Amino acid sequence: MQNLKSAVMAAMLALVCAVGGGVLSSSPAYAQDPAPAAPTTEAAPAEAPLAEAKTESVENPYGIGALWKQGDFVARFVLISMLIMSGATWYIMIVKFIDQTKLMGQAKAANATFWKARSVPDGVNSLAAGSPFWYIADRGVSAQNHHEGTLVEQIDLSSWVTMSINRAVDEIQSRLQGGLAVLATVGSTAPFVGLFGTVWGIYHALTAIGISGQASIDKVAGPVGEALIMTAIGLAVAVPAVMGYNWLVRRNKAGMEAVRAFSADLHSVLLSGSRVGDKA
Repeated sequence: MQNLKSAVMAAMLALVCAVGGGVLSSSPAYAQDPAPAAPTTEAAPAEAPLAEAKTESVENPYGIGALWKQGDFVARFVLISMLIMSGATWYIMIVKFIDQTKLMGQAKAANATFWKARSVPDGVNSLAAGSPFWYIADRGVSAQNHHEGTLVEQIDLSSWVTMSINRAVDEIQSRLQGGLAVLATVGSTAPFVGLFGTVWGIYHALTAIGISGQASIDKVAGPVGEALIMTAIGLAVAVPAVMGYNWLVRRNKAGMEAVRAFSADLHSVLLSGSRVGDKA
């Protein structure tokens, strides 16, 4: 009996040892789990250059610079033409705006000084020499003084003074309208010039794609998008020209109204001695 108990105890001790040995043998596997984390700490520095590379600016291979370098003489001619159109548009708009502003100021000065003079010659001397209002007044006075004893004596004084003043007004109007035809031309032709450059660029792009035999999206979208820049530039040139033309024409009308009002009053003073609308 004692031997049986000893055998059972020995068997149970062996079973416990076996189970304990299995647990102890499996526990190192859990102890080694942090070990694979080491590669992650070493891979972190490798990701830093990738993050830095994303922040670097990449030059557009299909921009205006590439269009100029890779384009032929037709593409470059179109770009230069639109650059000249844009420069002429802004130059004319600035110059005409300055001229119209001066005209408005001269109109106020003429109304403030000319009609307060004792005589028409004194009023002419009070005006700024070379201004449109001085020119109209000078022509009117000259027509009145040089009417008798000349070939135009057969024309009555009223008609001769009227013709002289009207001619002066027409000359001033023609001078004010100078340059507006350029704006109208640029506004109407710049989109078509840009479209011509786009068609030419697409033609050469498709020809190059057909020769290479590669019709992938990067081979098609790049050259075609590069050619479409021409149309965008044409629109960017045409829109300011059209808007500037309409704006300057409206300002010209306001300036010419002041000129015509002055010429009508001058005509009345030269012939009747009183301004239009003055009470007797």
